[in-house]
Amino acid sequence: MPLSAWSVLAYAGALIVALSAPLGAQLLVGAAALVAAIVCAVRSCSVAALVCAVAAGASLTAATVRSADRQCANRLVGAREWQATFERDARPGEIARVAVSDTTCDAPATLLVAQGMARAGQRATIRGSATADPRGIVISDAVLSAVRDGPRMPRLRAATGRRIDRIFATDAPMARALVIADMSGIAAEERDRYARSGLVHMLSVSGLHVGIVALALELLASVLRLPRTPARIGTLLLLAVYVAAIGAPAPAVRAAVMLGALLVTRLAQRPTSPWAILALGAAAPLWNPHTVLDLGWQLSVVGTAALIAGGALGRRTIPRKWRGARRSLAMAAIVSVVATLVTAPLVAWAFGRIALLGPVTNLVADPVMGLLQPVLFLALAIPIGGVEQVCADAAHVLLGAFDRIAVVASGAQWAAPAALPTDVGACAAGIASVAVIVACMSRHPLRPLLGCACALAFMMYEPLLRPMRAAPELHMIDVGQGDALALRTERGRWIVIDAGRSWVGGDAGRSTVVPYLARRGGEVALFVLSHPHADHVGGAASLFALLPPRRFLDPGYVGTTAPYRAALAAARDGHIPWQRVRPGDSLRVDDIVVTSLAPDSVWASSLTDANLASTVLVARIGGVRVLFTGDAEAAEEDWLLAHAGEALQADVLKIAHHGSATSSTPEFLRAVNPRIALVSVGAHNTYGHPSAGVMAALHNAKVSVLRTDRLGSVVLRFEAGRIEVRAGDATWAVPQRDTQHLLPDD
Repeated sequence: MPLSAWSVLAYAGALIVALSAPLGAQLLVGAAALVAAIVCAVRSCSVAALVCAVAAGASLTAATVRSADRQCANRLVGAREWQATFERDARPGEIARVAVSDTTCDAPATLLVAQGMARAGQRATIRGSATADPRGIVISDAVLSAVRDGPRMPRLRAATGRRIDRIFATDAPMARALVIADMSGIAAEERDRYARSGLVHMLSVSGLHVGIVALALELLASVLRLPRTPARIGTLLLLAVYVAAIGAPAPAVRAAVMLGALLVTRLAQRPTSPWAILALGAAAPLWNPHTVLDLGWQLSVVGTAALIAGGALGRRTIPRKWRGARRSLAMAAIVSVVATLVTAPLVAWAFGRIALLGPVTNLVADPVMGLLQPVLFLALAIPIGGVEQVCADAAHVLLGAFDRIAVVASGAQWAAPAALPTDVGACAAGIASVAVIVACMSRHPLRPLLGCACALAFMMYEPLLRPMRAAPELHMIDVGQGDALALRTERGRWIVIDAGRSWVGGDAGRSTVVPYLARRGGEVALFVLSHPHADHVGGAASLFALLPPRRFLDPGYVGTTAPYRAALAAARDGHIPWQRVRPGDSLRVDDIVVTSLAPDSVWASSLTDANLASTVLVARIGGVRVLFTGDAEAAEEDWLLAHAGEALQADVLKIAHHGSATSSTPEFLRAVNPRIALVSVGAHNTYGHPSAGVMAALHNAKVSVLRTDRLGSVVLRFEAGRIEVRAGDATWAVPQRDTQHLLPDD
């Protein structure tokens, strides 16, 4: 592998780690890379020293980028109006995600559109009220005006998308994904099915799709007996038009640059290393560092590296006497196995699965995709009604065959076991992937294979290497308008209380809660449901499937919502013991004791609102008490005041019902007398949560209020009676209780 490829891949890998990690870990990565560069330089390992120095530079670049992003967001929040180009149609009452800009910078933004309309590809002036958000900027009451045509490339992509919708009808979501890299129309369960079958990388425009189009163009030129040089030049031009028409997504640009470089070297009769061409195609992060966080780009680069390495291994190991179909099938099998192994860490990180059938399904699906992609391209390239209809009919059959492969493969119970690596484990898996690539390219693969084995062994034993005892923590996970809280014991086990909301095609359990817990490691010892509303139980079924708890506590209020029924079914299928909440019952998980205070079955039997039958727990963590209240409203708070008495007093209070005015009565707050109030609430939600009156009462009592809509996920660390708060890159200690600042009487 040439030095250029090592340098680009090291830069991209270090950039991914540094941009994804907290500030402290980011500095640690940079320092480790710099120390490694110095050690290698002293030992005269010039190539390794340069690669490590590049990785250290990537960490410094990441720190600079994150600082610039924060400054830009703060500057844009203070502006009165913004400019944005829309990738999708936006109408009043809808949520639009765009990149807003002023004269100096741009940042991702979520628009809550109040007035005005804009079509995909158009640009508009936006006015509204902006606030900073951990994911960018939120602009509420957004008014769109001065709507006009946007830049040429987004307009081309939008026009292509509208043509796809017209031509392919019900098949349009898949066609959009395969042609213009728009996966927004594919439901979460479909993406999961393709992840389980090992075919998810085919849903995004990448080197495979662009390569198929290029090959089809070359075959067409050959059939038409066109001269080779003009045909290759024409192929280059058509590829450029195709990539521009789909909006130039990063994976497609990378593939087009690689194919273009390959065609140019052939025209010049100056063949070069495929690794050098890969380095050229993967150089996009040099001018746009955020590109490395795009999963499609990551899979595209890593998959191409695997194809090169697998091809080298096949040429070296397949007997020379094998010819024709026998040799082609053997080569395809080797490349498919290598590609599955090398991309497995990315797939596991993104989808929580390892597709064991990936080599087989790719062998079967590759011919289908080889026919499907030219058909889709032909339908868009020839705007004649008859041609479009024939192509749409053919695509429907091929898409059905492609989906059938995924359905059959994902149906096997053992086809895709759950794989949820921690942050450190994912890095170890990445090192193992690099070692596999080096082993495939090397004539003496023993050393890289030994490195791969060491990385895999570390990944397997990494959970056991953590300190046996650490300070317990409370994590309030940002799931938007919903609840998901998790207590972590000194031994690293979890008590999860609620799992966030669900929506059409997805849920917070799969998208947020499971990755959050898995990347920190540790089993789920107990799951507690506060009540069966969808914003609390929506992600429970996904949690039970991927991180099954040892026990399930349920208030037992009969709920009829689909997410609640799905959670009960998942608990049954996973043989998870179910237990009803009973006031006075206590459970100990390592150093944490949780005691149920409500609901009482007699009280709950006469209720018609599940909120009033919320599970109320108090957790004792050393000398600290934490009170969890679900969505309990005033009536249940009155019941608690009458029956729980002094048991309500707590240092930390999870504010009920997202801070609604129907909860947190003055009498209840006085009984609890918290030092810290946690509010799990979605930014600019339509319910008006949290109540200004409740927030004012907490502020007047000098209670520290921590809100997910402003801080994102929040972590409280409990050690020797001291409470440390971590939110984003900030850390601070909460003062000890001041008995002079109690909540006042009315």
